[in-house]
Amino acid sequence: MSLAFLLPAGLAALAALVVPLLLHLARRHEQTPTDFAALRWLRQKPKPRHRIRFDEWPLLLLRLLLLALLALWLARPVLSGLDDTRPWTVALPGVDAGFARTTSDARMRLHWLAPGFPSLDAPMPAGTPAIGSLLRQLDAELPPGVALTVIVPATLQGADAERPALSRAVTWKVVDGAMPASSAKASPLPAWAIRHPVGDEHALRYLRAAARAWQPNSATAVQIGTTDAPLPPPSQPLVWLARGPVPASVMQWISAGGVALLAHEATVDGIALSSMPWRDADGAPLVEGAPLGQGRVMRFTRPLRPDAMPALLDADFPHRLRALFDVRAVAPTRVLATDYAPTRGGATYPVAPRDLQPWLALLIAVLVLVERWMATRRTRSVAP
Repeated sequence: MSLAFLLPAGLAALAALVVPLLLHLARRHEQTPTDFAALRWLRQKPKPRHRIRFDEWPLLLLRLLLLALLALWLARPVLSGLDDTRPWTVALPGVDAGFARTTSDARMRLHWLAPGFPSLDAPMPAGTPAIGSLLRQLDAELPPGVALTVIVPATLQGADAERPALSRAVTWKVVDGAMPASSAKASPLPAWAIRHPVGDEHALRYLRAAARAWQPNSATAVQIGTTDAPLPPPSQPLVWLARGPVPASVMQWISAGGVALLAHEATVDGIALSSMPWRDADGAPLVEGAPLGQGRVMRFTRPLRPDAMPALLDADFPHRLRALFDVRAVAPTRVLATDYAPTRGGATYPVAPRDLQPWLALLIAVLVLVERWMATRRTRSVAP
């Protein structure tokens, strides 16, 4: 345990301690002599030397203490070394609280893994916690030597894309059960806009069937038109099936935020389609793409014919095709607890020292009330 000051210059206020001393010296009770006739003829004795004497010692000491505490308050004292080193056990919502108590040591601190880390005696928190973020926060707030035990159900809901890396070893206890799945769903994909050359409709049936698979009850799942038809808003996906150079109007549409999928015969000058968002079972690319302005351009690498692209006949073709455009899909958050156990290697954060200013302020307020009572009471003989 050690005491430190965040603003040591505040201790200069200790010089104010001389003020009560000077006030008590200047305002001492003055004695007025009274002459008696019988004493006039007595021999005058030498006057005693004047000595420094303070009246009202308790009040003077109290005022000195008040000034000293004010100087300490200005110096912003902090105290380190008072950290609670008891082990922690946290349970995810979905774990039986009674089971967590029976499997934990009596000296452990028991909490829910939820925002604010409420006590395990509190009701089970509602909602789906952000497991990874809460574990990282708890790891940063606990002192380095505190042991951490996490009790989780077998299936987790609320995991993020990165396995937590903490600064300490964690005892990861997996029990039977599963957290309820989230009800959030991916937002519906807007209607497709397909533009094809006049008289060339051989690829439309595969794209139309894929759109119907996404929205089987919608008659507007796909909007088909020739290349001279107006372009849709940038919020709608566009499939451009014309051969040759892509018109400047389409390139501007993509740069404004649109997402377009081009036929394999289409050409775009000055753009390197380096990413491969879709590959077949052998690893060969089926679609290549690249960002363009605020949008994205993609292109098939093969003709849309079953002999050249067997993936057209696969059962998951509609889902793989939608994944190219559905950038707003909800990220997966459900994972097996055994696959989400934290690893070592996270950053270690120093524990913040305890701020003593609030406690000093409370003590100063109490002492001010006591000082005022002592300075104004009627039984005083002196009023410095």
